[in-house]
Amino acid sequence: MTGKTITIPEDLYKKAEEFIKKSGKEFKSVDDLVIFILQEFLSEEGEALTPEEEEKIRERLKALGYI
Repeated sequence: MTGKTITIPEDLYKKAEEFIKKSGKEFKSVDDLVIFILQEFLSEEGEALTPEEEEKIRERLKALGYI
C-alpha cells in the first residue's frame, strides 16, 4: 500500500495521542487511529445509520476533539 501524508492541527494530534494512551493497546499510533476513523466513516457512506450508531460516532468525534 502506498501512503500519502495529511496535515492535522498539532492540538488535534496531541488529543489523538492522549486518546491512544487511554485506550490501551487498541491503536499503536495516531496513523492507526486516523486510518480506523476514516475506514469506519467512509465504509458507512451511503448506508443509513441507526440513531445509536450516529450517537456512537458523535461520541468518538467528541473524544477526539473534532466536535
